[in-house]
Amino acid sequence: MRTRRTSRPNRSSRVGGALLAAAALLVSACSSGGASRAATADDGAPALGPLPRATPAALAPYYEQKLRWRDCEVPGFQCATLKAPLDYANPGEGDIKLAVSRKKATGPGERLGSLLVNPGGPGGSAIGYLQGYAGIAYPAQIRARYDMVAVDPRGVAGSEGVECLTGRDMDAYTQTDLTPDDGAEKDALVAAYKRFAEGCGARAPKLLRHVSTVEAARDMDVLRAVLGDRKLTYVGASYGTFLGATYAGLFPERAGRLVLDGALDPSLSADRLNQEQTAGFETAFQAFAEDCARRDDCPLGRTPAQVGTNLSALFKRLDARPLPTGEAGGRKLGESLATTGVIAAMYDEGAWPRLRQALTQAVRDQNGAGLLALSDGYFEREADGDYSNLMYANAAVNCLDLPAAYATPDEVERALPAFEKASPVFGRTLAWASLNCAYWPVKPTGGPHRIEAKGAAPIVVVGTTRDPATPYRWARALASQLSSARLLTYDGDGHTAYGRGSDCVDSAINTYLLRGTPPAEGKRCSPS
Repeated sequence: MRTRRTSRPNRSSRVGGALLAAAALLVSACSSGGASRAATADDGAPALGPLPRATPAALAPYYEQKLRWRDCEVPGFQCATLKAPLDYANPGEGDIKLAVSRKKATGPGERLGSLLVNPGGPGGSAIGYLQGYAGIAYPAQIRARYDMVAVDPRGVAGSEGVECLTGRDMDAYTQTDLTPDDGAEKDALVAAYKRFAEGCGARAPKLLRHVSTVEAARDMDVLRAVLGDRKLTYVGASYGTFLGATYAGLFPERAGRLVLDGALDPSLSADRLNQEQTAGFETAFQAFAEDCARRDDCPLGRTPAQVGTNLSALFKRLDARPLPTGEAGGRKLGESLATTGVIAAMYDEGAWPRLRQALTQAVRDQNGAGLLALSDGYFEREADGDYSNLMYANAAVNCLDLPAAYATPDEVERALPAFEKASPVFGRTLAWASLNCAYWPVKPTGGPHRIEAKGAAPIVVVGTTRDPATPYRWARALASQLSSARLLTYDGDGHTAYGRGSDCVDSAINTYLLRGTPPAEGKRCSPS
């Protein structure tokens, strides 16, 4: 799965449960990037150990490079290319080129340095997020004092990217039945996972071994040094919280003001992560169902129970008889695409009206266009049939960072009751989506671990109580692991909290970024 954060100026939430393309949710441990393992923690998960403070001589050329800034296609932003070693353990084997963008501090006031942002994923374009949202819609006082900066992680978007399938093949992949009813359908699902994995292996055989979160965190330290910052200042959302926490674990003395919004728990195995995220989507769906049932335009019933029952019935009908969509390529709306469309709307309650309209169109008009559009947005499919590399990078990072949740269809079958208990609506789909890393062409380099970051400055961890993609429990867990964390709780709906309309949350984070003063212990906020 993935986590997800949108880049709209008035909302935040883009990059989450990627179904077919990313079933092993996104936490890594140490990889060939050269991180060390500390002693095993009390709960059995090892603690991520810091790297040596001194920069190895072989890495000095990377830390001492000069960026050549140029104007981007987007006015007001500059772009550059950062070089990093493909393999930190063997820097002489070659470089990887990473895309970087910035918008310089606008003033007035003393410049505080660079503020690096990452929207999550893994696979979300940090540069797209910077240029489409953070660099223009973050609070004016933040943009006045900081150079706003983003780097697309290795394997992602403008950096050297992972590619796997053609657009046509990806269309077929996203339509694969994720709730197999017999042996033939199970075989078809396994074949789809294998084709996806083989495509990635054929197109990016070397890169696939070096897109771990540990390596991406090490790239951020190179960028920090090249930008001239003594410490890293960072806002990461969703998977970006894992990336930021990993940085703090590797470089605690270089961790400055870090905001980790919509946090992950790196100590969990893939199956635990997937089951708990499934429960998170059920929590979000119940909030939607209660809201929908109160509205005259709800097409699924007048009680939350009816909404859930009737949505499940719709999915079952679509499994048997997909709906026409009017799409030029002839795509129809089957159960998999419809489920993705509904899940996409769970990330942000601002999307609920659009979801009601799409469901009305499907139920009353027998037209799947609205749900298909939600699904296409989730997969970042363009109107011409091309896809961004989001889903490919997402799977590549996930499957490298953590061993597969399940190795065989039989293991999924045994896990089905737990998933269906976690979510009667989405459980079966998300259980089978947890199988894809079983066929990945590269062995994982990471595993569950704790991140303590002993010696780091105060780190702000933000959790939303009804977050679908990163359940609130994960924020509490990460905050309990980090030695200097302060947990900021948002009692609300949707994925992530900063910039979602809570003056309480925004004020706390802005104060921390501008003054270095973290929120008080136990601070809770509600929607404004």
